Amino acid sequence: MGRVKGKDTTPELAIRSMVHRMGYRFRLHRRDLPGCPDLVFPSRRKVIFVHGCFWHRHPGCPMARIPKTRVEFWTSKLEANAVRDARHLEALKAKRWRALVIWECETGKIDVARRIRTFLGKAGV
Repeated sequence: MGRVKGKDTTPELAIRSMVHRMGYRFRLHRRDLPGCPDLVFPSRRKVIFVHGCFWHRHPGCPMARIPKTRVEFWTSKLEANAVRDARHLEALKAKRWRALVIWECETGKIDVARRIRTFLGKAGV
């Protein structure tokens, strides 16, 4: 697990590139915000998390399966990740920040751009 990256993952880079091409500017991984969001839009008070389906337990996704070995270990670890994610989203909401979660399996889909544009509003603001 030491080689698992937390930043600059392939899905995150794809979303960052897409958002930048849309004309939005952002900050990366602000540690002062709960969960250290992947993309931060300070003037809009909005953040985007790009979650890996396996590590963050994407409901209903085939990529979010539990490994067949050490099932107890993986179940507790991955459930703790999901609980922590929910806690971070609540903390952001309490600070009046809005968050959008984009799942790894959604990064190649066309409607993710529409979801981002709807979430962020007009570019260049």
